[in-house]
Amino acid sequence: MALTLYNTLTRQKETFKPLKPGHVSMYVCGPTVYDSSHIGHARSAVVFDIVFRYLQESGYEVTYVRNFTDVDDKIINRANERDMDCQALSEIYIDEFHRDMDALAVLRPTLEPRATEFIKEIIEVTSKLVEKGHAYVVDGDVYFDVRSFESYGKLSGRKLEDMEAGARVKVDSRKKDPFDFALWKAKKPGEPAWESPWGEGRPGWHIECSAMSWSRLGETFDIHGGGQDLIFPHHENEVAQSEAAFGQQFVRYWMHNGFVNIDSEKMSKSLNNFLTVKEILDQFHPEAVRLFLLSKHYRSPVDFTEQAMKEAASGLDRVYSCLQRILESVGGLDDDFQISGHWSRFCACMDDDFNTAGALGILFEAVRDVNRLLDGDLTGDDQVRATEAGAAIVKMGGVLGMFQEDPVAYFEGKKEQAAQDGGFDPAMVDDLIAKRSQARKDKDWNTADAIRDQLTEMGVAIEDTPDGTIWKMA
Repeated sequence: MALTLYNTLTRQKETFKPLKPGHVSMYVCGPTVYDSSHIGHARSAVVFDIVFRYLQESGYEVTYVRNFTDVDDKIINRANERDMDCQALSEIYIDEFHRDMDALAVLRPTLEPRATEFIKEIIEVTSKLVEKGHAYVVDGDVYFDVRSFESYGKLSGRKLEDMEAGARVKVDSRKKDPFDFALWKAKKPGEPAWESPWGEGRPGWHIECSAMSWSRLGETFDIHGGGQDLIFPHHENEVAQSEAAFGQQFVRYWMHNGFVNIDSEKMSKSLNNFLTVKEILDQFHPEAVRLFLLSKHYRSPVDFTEQAMKEAASGLDRVYSCLQRILESVGGLDDDFQISGHWSRFCACMDDDFNTAGALGILFEAVRDVNRLLDGDLTGDDQVRATEAGAAIVKMGGVLGMFQEDPVAYFEGKKEQAAQDGGFDPAMVDDLIAKRSQARKDKDWNTADAIRDQLTEMGVAIEDTPDGTIWKMA
């Protein structure tokens, strides 16, 4: 099955055909680094990490570019509030972003350009637009003339004549049109600035991405991604200025991920429901966070709730428990993995616009199949099927960025964390469980029940399985 993806530009699914056979060029808008990354940043990073991983798994060579916006009004304002240099502030949050994304097993892109490293290219593209009559200079500021680009609005579906002037933009009498946007901003006191043909100043936000993508991927490239909130005005403006400058189609396929809501409400600092990645990782295993973020199709909104995270954590335990059972029952996975029905159906879901929700359904179906086989007599054929299905789970997990940890280490880590949170030694729990198991063998049900009650009071939940008793925090 050929890979198809939903193209925001055409508003339909299309068969993916890269410009260069065997190679994919992809640009994704990264964060503006003035604050800690939040769960919305994590969703975009994880979604396009999956795209990156699956394209590579499918045999493509991928040049993946994700930028950092390290000069912007928000950065300048925050740096001034803290009485520090803009670059120093940006470095703090770039480092923090990397730590957060590394914890979430998000692969580093091929290239991570920073806007301040591309001032020369930004000036070059802006100069082209001025020369071609698509931009004009006013008092050292350079503005893009949206009326000069006839197809402005084609990505978002908006028409200038339908938009109320001044409703969403700051009215500036120096502009030809209220929706004209800044390509270059004249120097103001307390702001970083660079020399340009129009005087000292700094780039506008939109032109930064056009210059960086052009410099690293060329005038036309395959995939441009980002959150749905970027479609207008950011990506719309990128299309206009890039195609006006170079006279070529800018991007062939546009991909946009949906929002993360918090308890059915839009995440907002004003609502006091703003969750940073670090705060979430203090409470939940990184793979549980990934599992939650991939539980819905990337274009759909996903609702972050305590219940949703508990379900994700439980699902993660189920997979690792299954892998641990394979190791204990048959000694390992099948190193000579053969393509199975699970893997082929997983790929069919991923080929259908990166349908991770469907792909996870196939993965958990494989988990159920393995457990059903291991619950039986485990004949030679069943053992082969169990190990192959287990290998498929790990292979699917590799595409999803999960289930790569040793199962024993995973559960030991959970025990240690649970014991730390509960204020007790995990060895004590293991000792109590051993005593309970012996009591059950001796049919001393009163002692066995008393130990279970003691564990329950400690907040420990136990489960008796064919392979022994396992425990976790309730």
